[in-house]
Amino acid sequence: MYTPPAYKQDDPETLRVIMRQSRLATLVTAAAEGLLATPLPLFLDETEGPHGTLYGHLARANSQWSLPVLGEALVLFSGPDAYITPSWYATKQETGKVVPTWNYVAVHAYGPVEFFQDKNRLLDVVSRLTTLHEKDRAEPWAVADAPDSYIQAQLKGIVGIRLPIARLEGKLKMGQRDSAQDRLGVAKGLAESARAGDQAVAPLIPTGPR
Repeated sequence: MYTPPAYKQDDPETLRVIMRQSRLATLVTAAAEGLLATPLPLFLDETEGPHGTLYGHLARANSQWSLPVLGEALVLFSGPDAYITPSWYATKQETGKVVPTWNYVAVHAYGPVEFFQDKNRLLDVVSRLTTLHEKDRAEPWAVADAPDSYIQAQLKGIVGIRLPIARLEGKLKMGQRDSAQDRLGVAKGLAESARAGDQAVAPLIPTGPR
């Protein structure tokens, strides 16, 4: 990932937070047939390995798991992002020398990927994913709420994913190279936007001196 020094984020806990908050990731692998990519939810087990281990599952009918992987796999995590209009820059009024840009948060995780079919491991992954996304509901649904025979039948249709993270790349492009006045204008414009995504980016804009 192209990352100018001003946008580089390599704090391990910050990267883990971004991964945890990204509800849908994209698994990318290379095979002799070409690149394959699948959007899917994953969870990070921080107790496994120096950078943690990612778990999830994909459909058995998805050929990504059955084609031999060339090299490492890549998982893409996207955080908040927003279009930045030149109208928010103080520089627009001063010189007019401004152009649009896009601010965003991204983490790329690399590592060897393992695909597995063991039903006990699959059940563990499905249960942990379900708990992760149901825990904040008033009445959380659990895998055990469904008949065991039904769950066992469903497990036959998926393949598990395990990816021990070998290295991480993080990028927070939030106007760090802009002037303080321009960053203040961007933060204000995003905060006043009707778009929820813009409002999520607003507090990430650094508004102090460079």
